[in-house]
Amino acid sequence: MPMPPPPDLASLSLAEIARLADEQKLPPVDSWNPAHCGHSDMRIARDGTWYHQGSPIGRPAMVRLFASILRREPDGRHVLVTPVEKLDIEVEDAPFVAVEMKVEGAGEAARIAFRLNTGDLIPAGPEHGLRFEEHDDGPHPYLHVRRGLEALVARPVYYELAALALENGSNPPGVWSDGAFFAMAPA
Repeated sequence: MPMPPPPDLASLSLAEIARLADEQKLPPVDSWNPAHCGHSDMRIARDGTWYHQGSPIGRPAMVRLFASILRREPDGRHVLVTPVEKLDIEVEDAPFVAVEMKVEGAGEAARIAFRLNTGDLIPAGPEHGLRFEEHDDGPHPYLHVRRGLEALVARPVYYELAALALENGSNPPGVWSDGAFFAMAPA
């Protein structure tokens, strides 16, 4: 059965986004504990492109399917897991990229939602926090997606977050979403 295309973020309200995020039915990968079977010959590049045996996976539905069975192990490794096998997958930075953002409200009443490169919709807040790391090439913002999996916030979306932080005038600079404050300076 083909997977439906991802919804258009701009046409949805934050309430609709939150409802759709709650309705996402993902496989119960946390309850699957097959024996480790090896390496998948797959890699997720820093820009969010998925590769198999060195070639990009061109079908977005395949990427969404693989993303639905992705899990982060307690030792930090990423694996693709099914009821019968567990395969390592190389992840250069974060397995997802937040490519679009929508904001409703302002200041402490603001609510922010992100669309990932896989089409998933993630409302930022207490359960889906934002964190910021300083790297040689500047700050790297991350959004918690699920069970230890994160999305790197794409640079253009980061600039939108920075503009939002400047607008609200908080000290330290940061953004609010769903009642939670996320300082933009690394901890």
